[in-house]
Amino acid sequence: MRLNGVHIEDTFAEAFPMLGTRLVITADTPAWVQAAVVSLTGFATSVIACGCEAAMERVLPPDETPDSRPGAAVLLFAMSKAELAKQVARRVGQCVMTCPGTACYAGLRDGPTIPLGNALRYFGDGWQIAKRVGSRRYWRIPVMDGEFLCEAATAAVDGVGGGNVIILAANRRAGLAAAQAAVLAIRDVPGAILPFPGGVVRSGSKIGGKYKGLIASTNTAFCPTLRAAVPASLVPEGVESILELVIDGVSEAAVAAAMRAGIGAVADLGAAGGVVSVTAGNYGGKLGRYQFRLHEVMA
Repeated sequence: MRLNGVHIEDTFAEAFPMLGTRLVITADTPAWVQAAVVSLTGFATSVIACGCEAAMERVLPPDETPDSRPGAAVLLFAMSKAELAKQVARRVGQCVMTCPGTACYAGLRDGPTIPLGNALRYFGDGWQIAKRVGSRRYWRIPVMDGEFLCEAATAAVDGVGGGNVIILAANRRAGLAAAQAAVLAIRDVPGAILPFPGGVVRSGSKIGGKYKGLIASTNTAFCPTLRAAVPASLVPEGVESILELVIDGVSEAAVAAAMRAGIGAVADLGAAGGVVSVTAGNYGGKLGRYQFRLHEVMA
C-alpha cells in the first residue's frame, strides 16, 4: 500500500488490555486547568516504570463542564483496577486538590467504580461534607482557598494500551514534522490519548535486554545508528530518523480511529515531505490480544 508516495507496511500494531477512566478537571481560568492537568499527567508515559499512562484528552469549554467553568478531560490507564485506583487517588490528591480553585468530576458513568472523592475525603480531617445532587455524590473538602469539590467515585472501563504508529523518515527534521502532524490529528479523536512527551516517542523499546533484570531496552532494530551493526536491523537505506506514536484508548474503535488519523496526516506530507514509510511495533502476537493491521486501519 502506498499513500502519496509513502509505503504503508503490511504489518500490525500489537496492543494489550488496560483499565482506564476519564476525569474532568475544572478551575477558575484555563491557565489553572492547564496547571492541574500538567501536574496530574506528569511522569505517566509508560506502565513499565510510571504505574499508569495518562494525558489530556481535550480542552472543555464552560458549557461542557459540570460547573460551567473552563475545564479539561483527562484519560488515565493502568494494568489493574487496584493500580488505577491508587494512581487516581494519588494524582488527584497531590496535583488537583493542591491547585488553586480546582474541582474534579467523574468523566465516565457506566462500569465498576473506583474511589475518587471517597479516597480523598479524609484529608478534610472530619470537616468534609457529603453532597448529593440527583444520582451523583460529591465531597466538599475544606482547603485554604475555600473548598475542593470532588465527585465521590468514577467508573473504570476496559481500555486498550499500546496501539502504535512508527514513522520512518529521511532525516530528523522530516520525521519530527510528520510526527507532529500525526499528533495534531490524533488529538482530535475522542477517547484516545498519546501519553509520551508531546505525543512522540524517540526511545522505542523492546522487551528485555542483555543486562539481567532489565524489563525493556532500546529497540535496536529501529536505531539508524546501528543499521550496519545489528543483523536484524529494520532501518532501510535512506532512513535516518524513526519516531513512534503510542496510543491508548477507551475502546478498540478509538485506537483504530486514532491510528487512521495519524497515518493519514503523515501520508498527507508524503514522500515529498521526507516520509519514507509507516510501520508498527509488534511481538508476533505474543504481547497483547489486540492487533491493529495497518492496511485494514487505512482501508
